[in-house]
This record gives sequence, structure tokens and C-alpha cells, in this order.
Amino acid sequence: QIQVMESGGGSVETGGSLRLSCEASKEPDRGGCMAWFRQTPGNEREGVAVLVFGDNTTHYADFVEGRFTLSRDHAKNSDIVTLILRMNSLKPEDTAVYYCASKTGYCAGRILDHPPLFNYWGHGTQVTVSS
Repeated sequence: QIQVMESGGGSVETGGSLRLSCEASKEPDRGGCMAWFRQTPGNEREGVAVLVFGDNTTHYADFVEGRFTLSRDHAKNSDIVTLILRMNSLKPEDTAVYYCASKTGYCAGRILDHPPLFNYWGHGTQVTVSS
């Protein structure tokens, strides 16, 4: 079991920046991955960015267009791992609840297209971008 918790959401104006953090109780097993998803009312959850622990690669959704950066931090003498999403040049269409998730085992290149495959989820953090 992995506990996942997001923080760092808030309200900014168009063009502003936010830093989202996701703290997980440990890394996903068997070279899995951690990712950020987002969801707006009435819409399905969509993938934003994923970090694959197996090969230490990151992948982004097309709509990110170079504006977001994903990184991780691992606390010393602890199993806790933090996934950080830095978001720049924010647009009103980025407004959503952002969720962090962890997946055990192999993560294929298009894993962002398959939210149900992720095992553990946080409760989400609201990001609001005003025009």
C-alpha cells in the first residue's frame, strides 16, 4: 500500500506559475511510475506528465507544450519520495483538479492514456487560472 498526497494548488492569473508537490510513502514497486492527472467537471481524467522509475524518463501530454517540468526528490534516510510538477505559462484551460497517482510494475510509453491502471491516488488539489 502506498499513500499519496498532493499539495501546492492555488489560484493564479494567466501566464503565472505554480508548483505542485506529491508526497508518496515510497517509490512504486518493480520500476513503476508516478504521474499527474487532471480533471474538470463532466470530463474524464486526463494525463499530464509521468515519471517512469524503471528507466528514469519523463513523458508529457501534448498540451503541455514545454510549459511544465516534472522532477522527483527522495528524502534522505526515508522511503518517502516527492514528485514535483512545475507549471509555467499557465492558461485558463489548465484550470482543473490535479491528481497524483502511483503505479506498480511496468509503465508503457502511453501510460498517461490509461488512468485506471494506476494503483494509488491522492485526493487532488485545485488549480485555478483566471484570464
